[in-house]
Amino acid sequence: MNFAPKPNRKKAAHEWLDYLRDSEGLGRILVKTEDLAKLKIALKAALSELDLEGLASKIEAGWRSGSQTELFLLVSGASIATRLQQILPSLINELAKKGVFCSSIKVRLKPTPLNWEIKPREGPQIVQKPKGFNAAARASWESLVQKLAPDSDLRKAVERLLQNKPK
Repeated sequence: MNFAPKPNRKKAAHEWLDYLRDSEGLGRILVKTEDLAKLKIALKAALSELDLEGLASKIEAGWRSGSQTELFLLVSGASIATRLQQILPSLINELAKKGVFCSSIKVRLKPTPLNWEIKPREGPQIVQKPKGFNAAARASWESLVQKLAPDSDLRKAVERLLQNKPK
């Protein structure tokens, strides 16, 4: 029988960053994460130059997959998206000054999670029809009848309403 050789136990333990930096393993993830962190810092600095540093915490930035020239900005609100659309040329120029070169920026709204749920009604629900006017409503309609002309169509309609609605 041919078994795989046992691993050499004399090797020393490595730092976890060494495994992340290894090109075979998680190295690509670490590089992308570092690039996104640098992009976030550059974006915050560019927004600060445009007097919009308050928006930096509300924006998630990322590159279009497979391309390092088209930047995507995900925002949570339409007002933030509109404000960013208005300053895109200036933002591209400021990012270029900070060392982030992009040919275009796409601003998209981030879908919001639904935080409400629909619960079914408990027990049988009996729908009750309205029984009539309350005292204040009946008095108001009766005072209106007194103010209308006796041969008015509106007076006749209000009188029919009062006759059909029980107390």
